[in-house]
Amino acid sequence: MFSIYILTHNEELDIAACIESAQFSDDIIVVDSYSSDRTVEIATSKGVRILQHTFESHGRQRTWMIQEVPTKYNWAYILEADERMTPELFAECLEAIKTSEYVGYYVAERVMFMNRWIRHSTQYPRYQLRLFRKDKVWFSDYGHTEREVCEGNTGFLKETYPHYTCSKGMSRWIEKHNRYSTDEAIETVRQLETGTVDWKELIWGGNEVIRRRTLKDLSLRLPGRPFWRFLYMYFFLGGCLDGRAGFTWCVLQTFYEYLILLKVWELKYQPQPAIDDPSGSIPLPEKQAEQTAITSP
Repeated sequence: MFSIYILTHNEELDIAACIESAQFSDDIIVVDSYSSDRTVEIATSKGVRILQHTFESHGRQRTWMIQEVPTKYNWAYILEADERMTPELFAECLEAIKTSEYVGYYVAERVMFMNRWIRHSTQYPRYQLRLFRKDKVWFSDYGHTEREVCEGNTGFLKETYPHYTCSKGMSRWIEKHNRYSTDEAIETVRQLETGTVDWKELIWGGNEVIRRRTLKDLSLRLPGRPFWRFLYMYFFLGGCLDGRAGFTWCVLQTFYEYLILLKVWELKYQPQPAIDDPSGSIPLPEKQAEQTAITSP
């Protein structure tokens, strides 16, 4: 058996269905970053364990959760509130943890948008590390999200999980991605100044996760990034085969990419007053990164 973590912040619309999908496990822990809606109340009614921790960043929240929240089992699975566990995935997870060959497993998401699985333009299968040994995995920050650090080999599961990425409405999606774009802009500036593209990994990368990350490093350097992203998603990946939902998804992702570029321009060219600090003046990107990590749920 394995434990299941559920990460929440103002998830009253999703939390009940998420918990219900996870009840194959007898150890479910909701880690909430002080929701202001009915998330905790609803989770409490489902009889699961609930802990609250102030959100700093996605990577820090996950690492704190793994290291500080005791679980019944050494293996754990991470669920976001707008994701679901399926019976088939749970059964495969049970089989996977029987071996000591791997310390973690990647699982592909099925992005559900406008009541449809967006199979093509979401780069399916796009994997996330979800099942892992708690003593062998932790997370670091990257842009608005996180990247896993694994002390051992990792594998891939065949079953997938549904991700209802716009379940709380289009306004919530736009608000959330407006915040995400700030983190992505800061990371973009850092990557352009200090990062490189590993062409060997891009062409002969060992797995889909490595190739996708290297492709992102390349995309940060392309002029006209939003335009190329739409062409890539809608035509090359086949987003046109996902119907109206696929077109809408590609337009939203293009808008998100353009928003990142606008904020990159602000960071690089918009005049800003110096911020006094006991150790000296803190450059704007670093100060903004600090503020974003503290305030973004």
